[in-house]
Amino acid sequence: MTASLATLKIGLVSISDRASKGIYQDLGLPGLKDWLAQAVLNPLNFVEHLIPDEQPQIEHTLKQLADEDGCPLILTTGGTGPYLRDVTPEATLAVADRVIPGFGELMRQISLHFTPSAILSRQVGVLRGHSLILNLPGKPSAIAETLGGVKNQNGEQIIPGIFASVPICVDAVGGPLVETDPAICRSVRPKK
Repeated sequence: MTASLATLKIGLVSISDRASKGIYQDLGLPGLKDWLAQAVLNPLNFVEHLIPDEQPQIEHTLKQLADEDGCPLILTTGGTGPYLRDVTPEATLAVADRVIPGFGELMRQISLHFTPSAILSRQVGVLRGHSLILNLPGKPSAIAETLGGVKNQNGEQIIPGIFASVPICVDAVGGPLVETDPAICRSVRPKK
């Protein structure tokens, strides 16, 4: 089935002062790639960046991925907390044409199932031109929970993950038809 699907080009940006300096190993990019490789049936082409918590650099990277690299989907990880160096949402909003508040609302709702500190999360979802940009948490487990949603002990979905709405949004901005493995993420389908 994947042979007939178009390649999905995804911009991945891990934002961390310490990981970008090599003080510790970045886990955000591998966490994103692992989940996407399991959930998305399309062939994937990743454009990866590991950068520090510097708003001008984050803005430049997001603009490059959207405007020059033509990624219909851009996912960031890290820099969304309340700390002074956490400026990912500000950088994302600065490059946005439109905001889609539901993505941030759902991310916090999902995270509240796992930690009360989710109220401190400031993730946003925006559109820039023909790109959907989403801010995700930094930990691989939180990335998987946010993208895939909350399931009960029987494996039944009780809150959908944000990725359930990504295919229809990628379609809306002119990206390829995105197919997902329903065992990982049952997505909303664009109207044909």
